[in-house]
Amino acid sequence: MSVRNIEGKFDARNSKFAIVAGRFNSFIVEPLVQGAVQAIEKSGGNGKDTDVYWAPGAFEIPQLLKQVLKMGKVDGVICLGAVIRGATPHFDFVAQAANRGIEQLALESGLPIGNGVLTCDSIDQAIERSGTKAGNKGFEAAMAVIEMADLFKSLKA
Repeated sequence: MSVRNIEGKFDARNSKFAIVAGRFNSFIVEPLVQGAVQAIEKSGGNGKDTDVYWAPGAFEIPQLLKQVLKMGKVDGVICLGAVIRGATPHFDFVAQAANRGIEQLALESGLPIGNGVLTCDSIDQAIERSGTKAGNKGFEAAMAVIEMADLFKSLKA
């Protein structure tokens, strides 16, 4: 019995990506965006052809994502933001709304959409995930979108 494995490659050539980022906590989000662009370039894509759309914060990312998807000009979208826990339950509402909206649009759109919205208990955790000890989650989210975009193209072929 033989098994046929079907998987994507980390190949961003001939693909167009967009980044939807939340500006709130920009000192965390800007390195995530840089990491995502680096992933696209490392995979053979052109970072200069990648449009970055800025929403006010993580809560607004799904609303902007929906508009970017309506334009129909991309093979995948990387969503990036940072929600850091504070003293009130506001963190839970924003994190849940952002994640739920991104998930819903990913399923509805049929396009690869990466969720690189950090939900951290502290500023230190967010810093670690935006390019220091824990890597760059923007880079990782972009690599997942690149692989899925390539896989989706092979399924259509």
